[in-house]
Amino acid sequence: MIWLSFVFAVGFILIHLFSKRLKFLKVLPRSRFLSIAGGISVAYVFLHLLPELSVFQDELQGELENSSLRFLENHIYLIAMVGLVIFYALEHSVKTSKRKNKHTNQPTSASGIFWVHIVTFALYNGVIAYLLVREEYGDTWGMALFFVAMGVHFITNDKALRATHQEDYDRYGRWLLAAAILIGWGIGAFADVHEWIISVLTAFLAGGVILNVLKEELPEDRESSLLAFCTGLTSYSILLLLL
Repeated sequence: MIWLSFVFAVGFILIHLFSKRLKFLKVLPRSRFLSIAGGISVAYVFLHLLPELSVFQDELQGELENSSLRFLENHIYLIAMVGLVIFYALEHSVKTSKRKNKHTNQPTSASGIFWVHIVTFALYNGVIAYLLVREEYGDTWGMALFFVAMGVHFITNDKALRATHQEDYDRYGRWLLAAAILIGWGIGAFADVHEWIISVLTAFLAGGVILNVLKEELPEDRESSLLAFCTGLTSYSILLLLL
């Protein structure tokens, strides 16, 4: 399984480095694939990640009794909410920065905002790569389903980040995100951490995925496809429930 996880981690890296070459993503007004990808990611969160949090919460009972993090034993879902709020605040700051610069020679967000945005997504990527190794999969199909869900999610994120930061993303951002995948996988493969850390990272990931999908699907100017979104969500849900 460790070698399979490495193959999938390399797959994540290749997605970041070469997703801009996927011509079907350039379809206007918006590729239906992106809405399908959003549906797949949401299905994985609600049918796999969130139910897993309830299992983690049961396993944490008594583990953090003498720790300042004791409240996590009963409130692990708060971390999912925190993840959602962090990414919402990040997107709000990026849009505010772009509005301030739209009448200047710098139509993109400010340099500082760019680096905060990319570093946050690098941590996000690291968490995904770490969980690629540390998640408890029933078999290789379980890991493959995780790869598919997060892979299409990365494609959507890449397109959004490239649209927001333009040349800066291709010059610096995608390389940092690719490196974060490798670092996250390496930590997961060679470092032994406590179960509560995995539960916190899973919760954070769940909140982040939900926000990042909805911010791409809901705005009117995205011209998203409800049918494509529901198709991705329904088909992937059926797949998860059958396997």
